Amino acid sequence: MPVLPKNSDYLPPKWQFNAHIQTIYPSLFRKIPVNYKRERVELQDGDFLDLDWSFVGHTRSKKLLIVTHGLEGDSTRHYVTGMVKKFNDNGYDGLGWNCRSCSGEMNRLPRFYHHGDVDDIRFVVNYAIEKKQYDEVVLVGFSMGGSMTVRLLGQHPESLPSQVKFGVAVSVPLDLHTSVYELYKPGRRFYMKRFINKLGKKIKEKSAQHPNNNLVSYEGYKQIKNFEQFDNRYTARMFGFQNAHDFYQKAAAKPFLNTITVPTLIIQAINDPFLSPECLNLGEAENNPNVYLQLLKFGGHVGFMLPNSDETWVERRVIEFINERKSIKIDE
Repeated sequence: MPVLPKNSDYLPPKWQFNAHIQTIYPSLFRKIPVNYKRERVELQDGDFLDLDWSFVGHTRSKKLLIVTHGLEGDSTRHYVTGMVKKFNDNGYDGLGWNCRSCSGEMNRLPRFYHHGDVDDIRFVVNYAIEKKQYDEVVLVGFSMGGSMTVRLLGQHPESLPSQVKFGVAVSVPLDLHTSVYELYKPGRRFYMKRFINKLGKKIKEKSAQHPNNNLVSYEGYKQIKNFEQFDNRYTARMFGFQNAHDFYQKAAAKPFLNTITVPTLIIQAINDPFLSPECLNLGEAENNPNVYLQLLKFGGHVGFMLPNSDETWVERRVIEFINERKSIKIDE
């Protein structure tokens, strides 16, 4: 069973003494600048995606990292730019793409994105390979982006481009339904409130953009206090789910772990305030030799900062994992 040792060498800085500090501090204060070049790509449905590229030198590389951000994140989040920089330093071009509405400019259509929405990430992967002719592609996703990455790898593995060699998902709510209710618990509700407020600003802007469309109406939004209410009113209706519970069940990533065919690393922190216990195991995929689970005692949600370093433990571990798998393949 490809579950890696729990007793890793990772310890957070001593002053990050609980999961909330390990989660919040890097989100607010960790800054890793990269030199992005933005490209806007028009989609067939009339919308667009903004792609942020970080190329290695003038000749570019034949290897590419594609990073998918979390809920209400974007390509400038520290965990995206940190991973891009780490891969740039190891000879990879980097691509941080932005989900619809997340690039700093509102998308055109009366819709956003969700955990199980893989059409856009599939488009990005195929577009990058076809346009730049990469030989090796690594997919890394954080939180919601981890869900998207897992689903892309496992939903239709036969149609995955052969250039995609590795996958990584970090702090990923593999069991979406139970993870939603983790944020209902005392001491964690402020995370959910922050998301609801951020999403509310977008709904207000989208409502003004499409004033006659009930799917994005802002009327009564202040009555929404939790994810279930938000997803019942917006996500389910936008994307054709019966209700929030139907969305949580059908958008979950965990059922797709079992069909992944490329080496994929799942990194979770046991103290992650966003994740339920159901997210800390592989379920039916525990016998899939392509999926590796690494559980850390610490790290919070998308934290994993190292003492006296600009890098995170995750950034170092992902490069190690890829090199280990390449070495094993050569030996075989």
